[in-house]
Amino acid sequence: MLVAILALSLGIITTIDVFGDRNTHFETVKFIQYLDENTALEEVRNGNLDMYYDRISPDKLENTHSRKGLQVFDSTGGSYSILVNPAKTEKFNPFSEREARFALNYLIDRKLIVNELMGGFGAPMISHYGPSDPEHLTIIEQIEEFNFRYNPALAEEMISNAIKAKGAIKNGDQWTYNDTPIEITIFIRNDDPVRKSIGEILSSELQRIGFKVKKEFGDLNKAFVIVYGSDPAELKWHLYTEGWGKSAFVKYDSVGLGQMYSPWFSNMPGFNDPTYWNYENKYIDSLTQRIYTGDFESSEEREKLIQEAVTEGVNESVRVFLASKIDQYVVNEKISGVVNDFGSGVKSRFTPINAKSDKHELVIGVKQIYQGAWNPVMGFSDTYSMYIWGIISDPITFKHPFTGETFPVRSDWKVETAGPHNKLKVPSEAKIWNPSNQQWESVAAETQSMSKVTFDLKFSNWHNGQMMDMNDVLYSLYFTTEWGSQLNENDKTFDAEFTPRAEQTIQTIKGINIIDKNTIEVYVDYWHFDDGEIADWAALWSTMPWEITAAKEQAVIDGKVSFSRSGATGKNINWISLIIPRDAKIIQEYLEEFRERKYIPKSLEKFEGDLEYYKSRYDSSFKWIQDNNHAVISNGPFFLKSYSPESRTITVESFDDETYPFALGHWSEFKNVKFPKIVAANIPNMINKNSDLNLDIETRDSDVVLYFLSNNEGKITSTETIKVNADKVRIKVSNQLTEEGVNDLKIFAMSEKVLKPDFYSTSFFVVKGEQSLPQVNQDEVKFDKHEIGEIVWILGTVTITIAIIFAIKKIKLIKTSHNP
Repeated sequence: MLVAILALSLGIITTIDVFGDRNTHFETVKFIQYLDENTALEEVRNGNLDMYYDRISPDKLENTHSRKGLQVFDSTGGSYSILVNPAKTEKFNPFSEREARFALNYLIDRKLIVNELMGGFGAPMISHYGPSDPEHLTIIEQIEEFNFRYNPALAEEMISNAIKAKGAIKNGDQWTYNDTPIEITIFIRNDDPVRKSIGEILSSELQRIGFKVKKEFGDLNKAFVIVYGSDPAELKWHLYTEGWGKSAFVKYDSVGLGQMYSPWFSNMPGFNDPTYWNYENKYIDSLTQRIYTGDFESSEEREKLIQEAVTEGVNESVRVFLASKIDQYVVNEKISGVVNDFGSGVKSRFTPINAKSDKHELVIGVKQIYQGAWNPVMGFSDTYSMYIWGIISDPITFKHPFTGETFPVRSDWKVETAGPHNKLKVPSEAKIWNPSNQQWESVAAETQSMSKVTFDLKFSNWHNGQMMDMNDVLYSLYFTTEWGSQLNENDKTFDAEFTPRAEQTIQTIKGINIIDKNTIEVYVDYWHFDDGEIADWAALWSTMPWEITAAKEQAVIDGKVSFSRSGATGKNINWISLIIPRDAKIIQEYLEEFRERKYIPKSLEKFEGDLEYYKSRYDSSFKWIQDNNHAVISNGPFFLKSYSPESRTITVESFDDETYPFALGHWSEFKNVKFPKIVAANIPNMINKNSDLNLDIETRDSDVVLYFLSNNEGKITSTETIKVNADKVRIKVSNQLTEEGVNDLKIFAMSEKVLKPDFYSTSFFVVKGEQSLPQVNQDEVKFDKHEIGEIVWILGTVTITIAIIFAIKKIKLIKTSHNP
């Protein structure tokens, strides 16, 4: 985690295999842009594409005929949300009022979004954790207490009360402020049919209430300018239809709540740009910073922090979550070895590495070929670039695609901890970077840390032929420390987005001690009840050669480019992207300057390396840029061969280097996995008051079933974990159905081997006396093998919803990125 800020992709490994002639089954992987899903679907079916890295609408895969020639993979992990602009400005903004923002939760029909717009392939969600996230089990009571249901009359009343109190007046059917109609601008993503429809529906609801609505349509590139790249106080937007994807499946989420709710993470309106109006919330900042930095003493205390943060995030409603997605991805039937990660789905970094066929080239269709920027500091913020970068770079750690546990990739480790109540002594020979004195210094006497992790690093050649070494690791730590501290307002090593995140990290670093050329001890004030999380936090690594980072750093200091989107917008300079020839040329010029003046960075002066070493480093990266017309140099199983904006393609080639540690087929263990599943359930049409509830559940590959029963006020009245016996469970609830009205029952089938539960939800009426509902044929619901998601029957006034998910412990979200 210490270096995760510089290396945004993560990976998994166990041991080093014997070297093979090639490390991947395919010589090349070509990514080609296909905007139209119908065209992409046919191209995959015909074999011109091997797979498509975007969802296919469920109605196009309804039956056996439509699936001919295809493998169809269901994937959870993505979500939809509305980002709300809460800026208080001279021009009246209705959503500067918390009550008006909160009212959106009643104005948006989440079930309509899931059932109609998403074809049932998803589930309503009201917080960052949807039902497919195991952390959902941690917050289920808090979520149930909100008891949100579509209620436009209530939403209108809440909004009206909030803006009336601020002086707004409704003249006829139109809301005005100072005799001017109140106009709301909604930025609607029109490159996604679901988000386009969400925007249109929301526009209609707001117009019905009495607002003038302006609809601004665009894709992510345009959103980067209007939404994420503008001062919220300018009110260029009020609402934005967001979409999210995950890079990996994780067991303990330390990042997500900070990213989605907290100003310190630089992902809330204002984005910590000091020249902008910025949303502030010190309370949620403190909660999520404690989760992020491991400032808790038990799993129970961590859960309480999560519950409080989620409650505050929902109450504030600056980001309003709508639905979790169950996307369907298509792969040609001749392709094998696909790894369907619980977080990223078939787009897992392991799929291109592990996939195989009788061809030499794997061809992958993508919705967009280039959005955002390619730099591992504050770039790779969109799913398009992140999934490609994931096979070009090797991380030091990754998360198991089905358990979410941390595995070492480019290191073995040993964890020692005295936390949370005691400390270890940091040896006097340990070093720490001092930004004020611009040098490495010995730690102060009697320095202590909660934990110590010893890493035995697995170096290999960079793509430019130079060997990785400890200098690459040291420079990454220097960079995080230097750019994670702002000494004064004129500090040039400051980035509005990066610095606040890095600051939380460096506060825990107590020192490093280099043992030999491959081994380093890292001392951190960080504790977790899982040793893997401690190792992940302390991990030091770099996914780019130090000289490339040094050249980028100098270019930013000189004001030619910016690491972050907001910095680029504010200074009217480029958001540095190493895949773009113009920016690569800037890097090349600095490398040439470094070579000519025999430059040695201050952060490396006291470490190994003579002048010939530095010259060789500069020459190799200079020549790489000259030969390839880009500056993307990393250490993964593929290297970037070319990017062609004209043909909208990116091509990577297998890095067949003898120093690369992982042989062909190393990740084949991830191909096959058995998921827990609810196969059938008896569903009563209604329940009489004060009667017992008996529900028979049939499961597959499940160890236990956990259920929650809540009344019409959202209060949980009964919960129990029941062991599965011969794939069957009977839920018995006695003396709990004492109140008439709607009751909700949520059931999770769970496995100890796969940390993602299958989820079943039903709403039923408790009635007094002998009453009946309209009779239907679905007395017993069975799930077809292709049906995953939310399947809805309307039984008069009874809605029965079924959704599929998977887990048994808590699971962590690595990095969430902007979805196509």
